[in-house]
Amino acid sequence: MAENSYKDWEYARLGDYHRNLDPNWSYTPTYLKKMSYVHNFIDGLPKNARILDAGCGEGVLVEEYSRKGRLIEGIDINYSSKYVRQGTVTAMPYENHSFDVVLLLDVFEHIPFADQPKALQEIGRVLKNEGSLLLSIPNLAHLTSRFRFFFRGELDRSDIEINHVSERPLNENKKVLMENGFIIEELKGITLTIPFIYRGVICKKPAQYRWLHDLLDYVAIPKYSMLNMFKCRAKREGE
Repeated sequence: MAENSYKDWEYARLGDYHRNLDPNWSYTPTYLKKMSYVHNFIDGLPKNARILDAGCGEGVLVEEYSRKGRLIEGIDINYSSKYVRQGTVTAMPYENHSFDVVLLLDVFEHIPFADQPKALQEIGRVLKNEGSLLLSIPNLAHLTSRFRFFFRGELDRSDIEINHVSERPLNENKKVLMENGFIIEELKGITLTIPFIYRGVICKKPAQYRWLHDLLDYVAIPKYSMLNMFKCRAKREGE
């Protein structure tokens, strides 16, 4: 892995902001729920599973699980370190069928629409047969976004357009995954955005109202949730 440190994009401005998580960042409750799901997923894998965290940022998971003796690597276009190799998801420096699992967490929405099929095909290339892909992708049609669009003609995005250049509704994300070689085996919603409560209460004081966010998450239907977790496997020949 890379030894020289490199930081670009938000990492150049904010530093290792996932590693040094601000409890009052509006996304923190969502991030923590996502990471809980990811931890449970990784902990359930065979100990010898080879894992790639594609678009891993600071490499929080890579460092944590490397220290636990797991076979995990990280790659990111905007970051490099002892644990993270600099490179792009659309042209990864790995041999065919190298990994049992690929993680693509809060990355897909940053890839231009035209390059998303290429990224998925590249992931399919480096995955072993019967390999798994775990993604977290924002849902542009979450409940507050639907409400705001109906009454004000505006969408409620999870980040500004120049960062999330390819944010889509859930059904469109499902379609692009299935059209590019993957079967969705499990779908979980995170962060139910009830109008007024989500933006007006939880996002304004996320540390104080994390309990409310987590309580609502028990009924976080994917099509109304802000973030969706997709557990996928590569299609077999003939599927």
